[in-house]
Amino acid sequence: MKQLIFALGALLPTLPATAEVWNLQSPTTPFDYSSGYQDVAYEPLERAKQNWSICVAFPHLKDAYWLSVNYGMVQEARRLGVSFQLVEAGGYPNIERQIDQITSCVSDDTDALVLGTVSFDGLTETVTALSSRLPIIAAVNDIADDGITAKIGVSWREMGLLTGQALAKRHPLGSAPVRVAWFPGPEAAGWVKFVEQGFLEGIQQSAVSVVATRHGDTGREIQVRLVEEVLDQDLDIDYIVGSAPTAEAAVSVLRARGLQDDIQILSDYVTHAVFRGLHRGRIVAAPTDFPVLQGKLAIETAVRAIEGSVLNKHIGPITVMLNASEDFSQHVSQTLAPANFVPVFSFKGSSLE
Repeated sequence: MKQLIFALGALLPTLPATAEVWNLQSPTTPFDYSSGYQDVAYEPLERAKQNWSICVAFPHLKDAYWLSVNYGMVQEARRLGVSFQLVEAGGYPNIERQIDQITSCVSDDTDALVLGTVSFDGLTETVTALSSRLPIIAAVNDIADDGITAKIGVSWREMGLLTGQALAKRHPLGSAPVRVAWFPGPEAAGWVKFVEQGFLEGIQQSAVSVVATRHGDTGREIQVRLVEEVLDQDLDIDYIVGSAPTAEAAVSVLRARGLQDDIQILSDYVTHAVFRGLHRGRIVAAPTDFPVLQGKLAIETAVRAIEGSVLNKHIGPITVMLNASEDFSQHVSQTLAPANFVPVFSFKGSSLE
């Protein structure tokens, strides 16, 4: 526990860190998660050739997941000596806002765009138009291939699959049936359909059945409302499973209703609150896709794309399932931003050297 507190409270480094080897995986066929994977011992660049300017677009900063991606980007921009400007759309329904933000953020002086999209195919026209001017790196959220230079991420189908398999392992076919309320996320977001496919596949041939499904934006207030709506229906739920904000909301709602010992929780990704829930036994399990590392990799790949030295057009961390009964403190530094980190919207590479 002391290791976790120290890692979460660590200060943001003030000097460029030495490049390390990252253990990653790359789809055998770029942009095709179904093609299988190959392991990659990835050696990041030591330094950018000059202080490049990067536009970064996020879907939101409503939860600590994207804050951790932001932290990774700051670390890597500092180490490489490059600058970025960050815009965030405020949520997955705001596709027009993200398009407007990208258009405003990308200027004649911008050297690359790092895009965490709000929609799988809703930005294709914008991306295609910009791709003739600068490289575009898709970060975390999957997106249609047109105009994309490289993709950084993991298969959200795999994240859902790992979550479903963890539940199926606890309740194999032939054991007593269990009932699940499933909260996959915003229906229009590209990653949701993939995580849902994986989860439903993972619980096949098990004693698990989904008795309620609720889609909604990943803001905490919305997730609290959705969880309460399901509980009010008296569906005799055994598990609440869904996004990290769902899990966070469920912990507090179940405690308020005195149901924390009756209904268990799984998350399909990790935030600070999910880590705490795992440590306290309030959340059963959750996979990590290492958002800090993804942030680092997105900036590093953007620099490589600008300089014409991209090694892998599609690459990301190797996902790991975290269980409440295990010690997973070694994964904290590449998963979570420090507890005192606040969003950085504008970073100047030369200002801290």
